Amino acid sequence: MPLSTPAEASLRASAITTTSSAAAAETSLSRSTFTYSLPDFVCFAHLHWDFVWQRPQHLLSRFAQYGRVFYVEEPFVHHDQLDPGFAHIEVKERQNGLKVVVAHLPAGLSETQSDDMQAALLTRYFAENTINKYVFWYYTPMALSKSRHLQPILTVYDCMDELAAFKFAPPKLRELEQELFRKAHLVYTGGQSLYEAKSLQHAEAHSFPSSIDKDHFGQARTALPEPVDQASIAHPRVGFFGVVDERLDIDLLGQLAEAHPEWQFVIIGPVVKIDAAVLPRSANIHYLGGKSYQELPAYLRGWDVATLLFADNESTKFISPTKTPEYLAAGKPVVSTPIRDVVRPYGELNLVQIAATADEFGQAIATALHQKEDADWQTRTDDYLATISWDLTWQRMVELMQAKLQQKPPA
Repeated sequence: MPLSTPAEASLRASAITTTSSAAAAETSLSRSTFTYSLPDFVCFAHLHWDFVWQRPQHLLSRFAQYGRVFYVEEPFVHHDQLDPGFAHIEVKERQNGLKVVVAHLPAGLSETQSDDMQAALLTRYFAENTINKYVFWYYTPMALSKSRHLQPILTVYDCMDELAAFKFAPPKLRELEQELFRKAHLVYTGGQSLYEAKSLQHAEAHSFPSSIDKDHFGQARTALPEPVDQASIAHPRVGFFGVVDERLDIDLLGQLAEAHPEWQFVIIGPVVKIDAAVLPRSANIHYLGGKSYQELPAYLRGWDVATLLFADNESTKFISPTKTPEYLAAGKPVVSTPIRDVVRPYGELNLVQIAATADEFGQAIATALHQKEDADWQTRTDDYLATISWDLTWQRMVELMQAKLQQKPPA
């Protein structure tokens, strides 16, 4: 059977179109102050490039400014095809010339046959495109089954989530992650909590929490046209954007909407891995579906409070929500459930209000509705955001990789 899980199939079905103009919102590093000396770059990911614009896209689009980048997605299985000779690779060009590489496979394959077929396709693709000296960058250990036969000069595991805790996680994911730890020269983590867990398993683990494209989300502080599907929603508006899955606390959302009919709750994002029928429904909850990265500032501009409505479960134990600094860059007061990587540093710095119960959350929203008038909060928030950016995160990652390559002769 293919490596794709039911969750990943849902991602494909719910894909959001990410416009190429998103890359234009990224601020390039000054080439006069930074030296880049990495070979071809091959990324193995469980997320589709044209899904929501998040950590992989922020980082990989920057790598693509300096050299060839190949973003290898999970395979696409054609259930109307049974001939093994049908197998082929599709290549789509994206931001900064990045190549999205997708294996198309016939149906009826065992897991081993699928892995072997993908491995053969990759080997041929590498040969045809003279990919001889390269770095491997993994987002999913599951990709080892199709890539372990290849010989990168450097292997990096960018662990952005505790995937084994997610709904529909493959049973052998934990075992493959241990193999990836043995292969990896560097392990990057998407947050401090994840770093504390992974650093016990790898000596070269480094924490790189969610960062921010301040210029992009700062547009929400300027005059932008109101999106048509949000324009008729009354104020106050309490918003959330992100994938709507098992991490969203739907019970909390329902309780808040019932307790506060005077507030309008705007939920932006595709519904993935859960049945939409279980979502709370009331006149003051508005599900607007998925939006492109480019559209988000316009929606944010129209909100009064932004929220992190995350449940307390295994899938949220190690998350470091990218939307936290994005909300703040938009100038929006933020209320969050007690996610560890939000409590530290945002809660401790009194930049984000933390609330554990529906009553506490409601009280915090009521306070947040007047928070924009707090000039001290806005100044402190902007001072903190000035210390982080995707450019700085990416540059530090590259420096660690280049230092590691200097420690060992290239293969």
